Amino acid sequence: MDDRGHLTTEHRNPSSIHLDRLVTSEAFDLINKEDATIASAIAAAKDDICRAIDLVIDAFRHGGRLFYVGAGTSGRLGVLDAAECPPTFLSDPGMVRGIIAGADDALKRSVEGAEDFGADGAKAIGDEGVGPRDVVFGIATGGTTPYAHGAIVEAKQRGARTVFLACVPEDQVADEADVSIRVITGPEIVTGSTRMKAGTATKMVLNMVSTIAMVGIGKVYGNLMVDVNAGVNGKLIDRALRIVETVTGMTRSEAECLLRAADWHVKTALVMHARSVDRDAAAALLQHTNGHLKPLIDTDECPATYGAGPKEINRIR
Repeated sequence: MDDRGHLTTEHRNPSSIHLDRLVTSEAFDLINKEDATIASAIAAAKDDICRAIDLVIDAFRHGGRLFYVGAGTSGRLGVLDAAECPPTFLSDPGMVRGIIAGADDALKRSVEGAEDFGADGAKAIGDEGVGPRDVVFGIATGGTTPYAHGAIVEAKQRGARTVFLACVPEDQVADEADVSIRVITGPEIVTGSTRMKAGTATKMVLNMVSTIAMVGIGKVYGNLMVDVNAGVNGKLIDRALRIVETVTGMTRSEAECLLRAADWHVKTALVMHARSVDRDAAAALLQHTNGHLKPLIDTDECPATYGAGPKEINRIR
């Protein structure tokens, strides 16, 4: 059995040596102080995180997919981020996928040992039909998870672009990914419990990756969730109404009429209003700008930047 004691995430944190003697308020202050260091650790990895995001944006623009792959907390956080993309950005459920060692059973309970087989990670990549247009994003906070490494190796053999995220330095555990993100969160309050600082850092990085990538393909206008899946519940219907009110200046009842005419598709509704066109014409305009709203409702934007020329826009209008 390999000794992992040299890994940063396995070191004892000198600040918490006497954790079991602290009263509740003291333990709170200690954990809160340690958690406050996470953002700066992520900032130190900015260049590699941005490189990874650009890979994902390019993949999405060419019909590719993003696969998060991990075990335990890392795998669950990947599945969580993937699951939140369709309701937030109206993305196809297959566009961002989470793969976890131990499959769905591992989402609710620990499946010990599932992470130890690189061949299983490779098989999962093969089962998904990963190819050159895709990005495979391996997550292993301690850096050693064979399942994640096996997935990366198989993905590279299939021509996919690859990213690896760990919370230990690369000289402690190497990887074969195209982009290696190392967020050095340091020793945990409870030694080796990477569901704490390392897990929080992972959640923050994955939020950045998926959010900025979705912004990059036109899923957000300004800071508004214009590709919200408005037809699924009351909260999202309300959000869609408020977005249309904000952008158009309409009353709530007017916004509701417009959204109904647009089949509750917010971007289509906004283009219908801005261009004085029907739903089909608005949808065609959005197709010509690859889903980007800005060139259709902001007159100072150049449509060519988003893949459409003025003649195409004017012809549809």
